[in-house]
Amino acid sequence: MAADIDEQPAGYERLLSAEHAGAIARVAAVIAERRPRHVVFTARGTSDHAALYAAYLTEIRLGLPAGLASPSAVTVYGARPDLSDALVVGVSQSGGSPDLTEVLRVARESGALTLAVTNNPDSSLVATAELSVDIAAGHERAVAATKTYTAELLALLMLVEGVRAGDGVLPAEERDALARLPELAARTLADDTPARLAPRYRFAAQLVTTGRGYAYPTAREAALKLMETSYLPALAFSGADLLHGPLAMTDPDVPVLAVVGDGPGGRSMREVLPRLGERRADVVVVGSAEVEASARMAVPEVDERYAPLLDILPLQRLALALALARGEDPDAPRGLKKVTATM
Repeated sequence: MAADIDEQPAGYERLLSAEHAGAIARVAAVIAERRPRHVVFTARGTSDHAALYAAYLTEIRLGLPAGLASPSAVTVYGARPDLSDALVVGVSQSGGSPDLTEVLRVARESGALTLAVTNNPDSSLVATAELSVDIAAGHERAVAATKTYTAELLALLMLVEGVRAGDGVLPAEERDALARLPELAARTLADDTPARLAPRYRFAAQLVTTGRGYAYPTAREAALKLMETSYLPALAFSGADLLHGPLAMTDPDVPVLAVVGDGPGGRSMREVLPRLGERRADVVVVGSAEVEASARMAVPEVDERYAPLLDILPLQRLALALALARGEDPDAPRGLKKVTATM
């Protein structure tokens, strides 16, 4: 897991290379030409959080309605929704989950434009879809996904911005900003704060993660990583939902990891943090915002769209260090396999 985490700056650089950026641009150009009226993402697990991020991007940057499909509606209940004006995107690291492949097959039969975003260009998901994007993350050693998650994020970001451009080609200003990500990611990973914070949660019984907007998928992915590697019950809430009831469960014995940046989503968390303070919760802020908290895992300030590519890195490090502190093996989580086939 440590090796996979450390490879992420190189993964960003690889996806931003002319070869892979050009391939994504060609797919984006086709989508822009087809002009879908709405976008439906289908995914499971970690990839579901990447899809949620892409849904935010799609609605904010493209102005198109976007949502996440329920694969069981198709595979368990036999639903055949009319997706003739939609772009349906299957996001999967392995591309091997039968239910996601079935969703794309049904969607394509109904007239949808279908796209597979995966780390396996030879997968059944790619064979089923009309278009495909290779996230080019390379072999992932650990069961808990890290570098494939961030590769999905970056590929989806480049895709959406390419569609927004109209011809698939990212504007020069966007390319220049993205070119800084590998160095910023390396700088973030060099910070040893996550390892120093891990003993703080060695005996925690449960934990809450929270964020708003683009940060919400990060909060969900962080919770999943903690559950996978440390078997620590971790509940993820948007900052808004946290105030609608779950706030009551927070207290000094329930640590909170709050993803807070400097964009609109981060600013909206300013009303959440004082409420957590009233509950005397142990709050660790992750992100670029300098706000009052029990502790902070600082991340370089970037455009809020890019922040999930950096914010998740210290949280991956924390999950790894916490698993080791609790005497667990993060490379072999009990009961888990690298590829989970669901129907």
